[in-house]
Amino acid sequence: MKKRKREKPGVSLAAAVFLFIGLLLCVIQLKAENPLIIAERFLKGGGWIEIPLIALYGACIVYKMSNPATAARWRIISWTVFSIVFFTQLILGIIVSEKFLMTGKLHLPVPAMIISGPIYRGQFSVMTILFLSTVALTGPAWCSQLCYFGAIDGLAASFSTNRSTLNNKFRFKHTGLFLLIAGTILLRIAGVNTTISTLAGMIIGITGLLLILFLSRKKGKMMHCILYCPIGTMVNYLKYLNPFRLEIDMNCTFCGSCTPVCRYDALSLSDLKRKKPGRTCTLCGDCLAACPVNSIHYRLLRLGPELSRNIYLLLTVSIHSVFLALARI
Repeated sequence: MKKRKREKPGVSLAAAVFLFIGLLLCVIQLKAENPLIIAERFLKGGGWIEIPLIALYGACIVYKMSNPATAARWRIISWTVFSIVFFTQLILGIIVSEKFLMTGKLHLPVPAMIISGPIYRGQFSVMTILFLSTVALTGPAWCSQLCYFGAIDGLAASFSTNRSTLNNKFRFKHTGLFLLIAGTILLRIAGVNTTISTLAGMIIGITGLLLILFLSRKKGKMMHCILYCPIGTMVNYLKYLNPFRLEIDMNCTFCGSCTPVCRYDALSLSDLKRKKPGRTCTLCGDCLAACPVNSIHYRLLRLGPELSRNIYLLLTVSIHSVFLALARI
């Protein structure tokens, strides 16, 4: 009797992601009153062509990421693709057609505006809803696979292998979040017009880019995400509403091999001794392959490490791919 050929690792996961993405996009295609899938906005029925292509993209990405040894590289590749598509869409929305924008109205594409925008306007925005729903489903994946600024920060940090950790980072993070919220409330109370508030938002965005270009490259850490971004600060706490975790087991030898790999400064010696990554961990999983004794694992409730990681990858890559298919701004 002929032996059954053993399935390659990641094939089942890729198939599940393909079906899941296809199902989600089909529901969006059928139920949305206004076309959300971007191809449908320009060609009637175009969404049905785009759906299998995006599902195939997600399946390919998750197949590559299913192997911890190649996961970090493909996470950065897919995240960079996401950021390129986002900003290309933004430019086309400004220059060519508002059909490239989700609401048909331009919102300043600075992460901090996801917080300050609703405070200033007194109402939730589409981006705020997307952000909160993502945190509910995948914890901090926003900061490791979906933020359009984060991809730039990650690329900049990858140019350095600096092993040092950051001190007093939460003082900077909390101060920045407080100043953003307090400043936005003051602008609203003072009745400052939209032009001035938009200029303030642009200054916040430009400052963040300067941090990325000069500090992230030097420190080898994602300085914008770790110290500056108020969305990142909120994620550091909101992520605990989600059941996914990374844990460090008793096999850890404190060798520090994972420390320089973590661009979020969440694996210092003190973090390793506590047997769990620091609060700035985004569950990106880059550290798994760096550990010589395989002591870092994903955990979802009482499920095993491999199944927990596969479920996490299924959700994060699927959401990443669905967002890629939609006009988002």
